[in-house]
Amino acid sequence: AAEEAGLGYEMARNEEKANNMFNRWVTGKQTAIAGGPKGRRPYLASECRDLDQADKWRQEILREIGKLVMEIQNEGLGEHRLRDMNDQINKLTREKHHWEKQIIKLGGPNYIAQGRRAMDEAAKEGFVDGMDQRGGGYRYYGAAKNLPGVKELFQKPEKRTVRRTRAQMYKNIDMDYYGMRDDDDGVLIKLEAEATEKARAEAVAEWEAEQARREADGGKKRKQQEDDDFEALTGGYKAYVPLPDNKDIEALVLAKKKKDLLAKYASPALQEQEAEAKAMLNKQ
Repeated sequence: AAEEAGLGYEMARNEEKANNMFNRWVTGKQTAIAGGPKGRRPYLASECRDLDQADKWRQEILREIGKLVMEIQNEGLGEHRLRDMNDQINKLTREKHHWEKQIIKLGGPNYIAQGRRAMDEAAKEGFVDGMDQRGGGYRYYGAAKNLPGVKELFQKPEKRTVRRTRAQMYKNIDMDYYGMRDDDDGVLIKLEAEATEKARAEAVAEWEAEQARREADGGKKRKQQEDDDFEALTGGYKAYVPLPDNKDIEALVLAKKKKDLLAKYASPALQEQEAEAKAMLNKQ
């Protein structure tokens, strides 16, 4: 029984060793496929002399920043946790900038210029916010922008309106300000004469038009008044036969006076001769 127990223990140990060796082999293969052992990121970017390694560490920092930016969107993390995460994101952002400078030194692409152009385009579209207006390059992300005392940092300082003193206002006041030398060149006098003549002609034309309008209105009113007076005197009587006008009345009055004078001063024989002559001439 003891021999069987020892044999079973030895077989278990052999199986465990085989599993450990297999696990180590799988781990080594995965490491080789991933590009070798991961290693630890250098504390200073200037210590890295390999361009590929520098680009790899920059990509790793970008992944860490993206992960933290996603997590900081949760407002339920609490104020202290949000502030710590925001500080960590800003720290990683500065570290990324150092790695980008080192990549430029090693002959790699200029990620700084590319990021600056992208930031300018985003600022034009209004997508960039969270920048502390006091400067320093510190940014707030996600729910950290709603923390107490942070919103005030986004507000741009109001422009102060500096009032000029009386001495500054009087400094630029001279004779030209009061118009004392406007007539020296004679241009203003000519312009004033032309403007005066034009204004006078317009005023005269307006006055004549007004007078004509008043006369027309006055004639209509007088005619209407005469008609009203005639109706008042006649009581609204309308004649259906032609009535004599002023000329006919004057002719009748003149004929009556002439007849009276002839009856007074002419003899009957003379009157008969005049009547015969009118009859011959067909005159009354």
